[in-house]
Amino acid sequence: MVVLAGVSVIVFALVHLVPGDPVRLALGTRFSQETYDALRERSGLDQPLVQQFFSWLGGALTGDLGVSFRSGDTVTSLIAERLPATLTLAFASILVALAIAIPLGTISALRPRSLVDRFATVISQFGISVPDFWVAIVLILVFAGTLGWLPSGGYVPLSEDPLGWLQRLIMPAVVTGTVSGSVITRFVRSSVLEALGADHVRTAQAKGLPARQVFTWHVLRNALLPLVTVTGVQLAYLLSGVVVVEIVFSWPGLGQLALQSVQSRDYPVLQGAILLFAVVFLVINLIVDLLYTAIDPRIRR
Repeated sequence: MVVLAGVSVIVFALVHLVPGDPVRLALGTRFSQETYDALRERSGLDQPLVQQFFSWLGGALTGDLGVSFRSGDTVTSLIAERLPATLTLAFASILVALAIAIPLGTISALRPRSLVDRFATVISQFGISVPDFWVAIVLILVFAGTLGWLPSGGYVPLSEDPLGWLQRLIMPAVVTGTVSGSVITRFVRSSVLEALGADHVRTAQAKGLPARQVFTWHVLRNALLPLVTVTGVQLAYLLSGVVVVEIVFSWPGLGQLALQSVQSRDYPVLQGAILLFAVVFLVINLIVDLLYTAIDPRIRR
């Protein structure tokens, strides 16, 4: 709660420091002074900043994040409308990332300085260095433009068209999953290498235990802690919205919603979105801590 309170103060202060008049942007170029004053009063912008903050905070504690200046819809409904697309892309991307990182990082650690290790290093460096929007454009040109196998963008709910949902999900998930997978691969490799050099692993090998049993019970369990940490960070990042990828693929996620609210100075939407991102990071950190105790019983003590 202390962290959320601090985040809410910082977010509110930073949002109101952004130059521009949200009322003028919402009304357009032609409006009367009476209309301007009425909208400003209805939005609460005529009140002192301290009073605006406590009014917003009181509503946020009850689930009322305010009303959008631009559309007139409630912030809660706008976030709920974008949330399914964000959840879909985030979890699909993290599955792609783990499918790349776990086998590639593990094999790379088991065979250091081999051809596989060099290949994994090159792939992870490529995924980290190359901009995701460039990879997204290349995939669109190849698979949507040239081959015509996949649609170039958009989002369809799973309940309406499962096949269309899957087709539109593949390219964004591959792009974001490749970037996250490149980061996680390095952590998997380093953590497995560190576990392989531990005294208890060498003792188990000296006792003649099968290699599979040594890896599963002694190496993998110790290597899971860094993997859980970095996976949690990457998942929180993906749940907070991947703005560039969402724009390239016309994916209606929370990142795009936050960007649009910045451009239109839509304070309530921007404050609600950033507060949600903070809650996501806190919840995922809590889940990671709980997983720590399940993986390593020593942490319980």
